[in-house]
Amino acid sequence: MLCQSCNERTATIHLTEISEGMRMESHLCEVCAQKQGLAIKSQIPLNELLSTLLAAQSEPHSSEAAPEAAADTSCPACGMTLKKFIQKSQLGCPHDYEAFGEPLQGVIQKAQNGHLRHCGKVPSKTPVDARDQIQLMNLRQQLEEAVRNEDYEKAAKLRDKMENLQ
Repeated sequence: MLCQSCNERTATIHLTEISEGMRMESHLCEVCAQKQGLAIKSQIPLNELLSTLLAAQSEPHSSEAAPEAAADTSCPACGMTLKKFIQKSQLGCPHDYEAFGEPLQGVIQKAQNGHLRHCGKVPSKTPVDARDQIQLMNLRQQLEEAVRNEDYEKAAKLRDKMENLQ
């Protein structure tokens, strides 16, 4: 897709704005986005992404607004509250994940494309055979989990994917 502004370069920035029930989409290249004053970050720190998503989730107009009681809940280990987390963009301790379980779970799933566990990234310059080995290792873990959960249909699909990689 070409940039809607210059019609020369590939659009790599896709913006969707919903205002008063109207949806507007913009597709821009990095050069035109910078000319329009849009800040572009290639990698956003996870804590910043989580706090941004949590702040958006707890806004009153959001359909998924966090309950007020949860916003006042504090971690018994460090005293962190959801309000402080939104302000600081950092959790206080590992116990916060349990203390704020439900509100954080939705934010984490959005940040991790539907997953609750961070699986890491593979550097773009990694050789193809190393990427295949990493993918194979991840598939093995998923296969073991599927067998533990007695989800044999999923296990069979994972086994087939592993055979194709090997």
